Amino acid sequence: MSIQRSICAAAILAAITSTTATPAFAADWSDTSVSYRYGTQFAEPGIEGDIAKSIFALTHVSGFKYGSNFFNVDFLLSDKNDPAAGGQGGAQEIYAVYANQLHLGKITGSSYAFGPVRDLALTTGFDASSKNNDFASRVRKFTFGPTLKFGAFDGWADLSLLYYKETNHNGIVGKDVSFDSTWRIAGAWGVPFAAGSLPMNVNGYFNYTAAKGKDGFGDETKPETLLNIFLMADVGALAGKKDTFLAGVGYEYWQNKFGNDHTKLVGSTARTPMLKVEAHF
Repeated sequence: MSIQRSICAAAILAAITSTTATPAFAADWSDTSVSYRYGTQFAEPGIEGDIAKSIFALTHVSGFKYGSNFFNVDFLLSDKNDPAAGGQGGAQEIYAVYANQLHLGKITGSSYAFGPVRDLALTTGFDASSKNNDFASRVRKFTFGPTLKFGAFDGWADLSLLYYKETNHNGIVGKDVSFDSTWRIAGAWGVPFAAGSLPMNVNGYFNYTAAKGKDGFGDETKPETLLNIFLMADVGALAGKKDTFLAGVGYEYWQNKFGNDHTKLVGSTARTPMLKVEAHF
């Protein structure tokens, strides 16, 4: 747990520092939320059968003079089908993500809008994780590249082409792994609409990550596709508290999870319906 605490503390510190360190980067706006999602059909490479997971998350999004910040940390609790090391109950994982965008229009004071694109940005991201199973993964990811920022039906959408570099730990063979540098196409979106008088939104993200060389077992990795999409209802608005409490459903599709070949390794494709609730403050 000390490794997990240090990852969480470092990620939170990075998010706080990025938005408060200097007056130029002070937040112009921010949104912080906590959420819970649950599904019974998660998958993990090498494990046959479905896995139930409870996922608690802390999310912070903010905008500053020249761009925006995103920070999220997930606390993932698996059932016994995804066992912790030594078989003492289900595995536990902490996964933190931080991303910064510098918006070209904001920096230069000029417009770069064309067609449906409203601005251009430069995105830099970091991931860090720790899991207490036998594999003992310790993901470290760095991403960097240009982003097209779209306006979409009173919402927003981003499309990025990113340089991608990952290191990890393989506890089965007892070594750290530095994967080949590769590329990723990443997208994210949030689109509001109304169902009668009830505010709704569709939000989510996808990543397509190209093959990244050999893994810790010496096997060639495969391109990886990850999609998460959620349909959320602003149920707080029914009590006059718009944008405070949301509930809805989601779906995760993950093929060749972690770069494993789904045709050769069981558990390398996930198709997971989820329930989700979130509170904003």
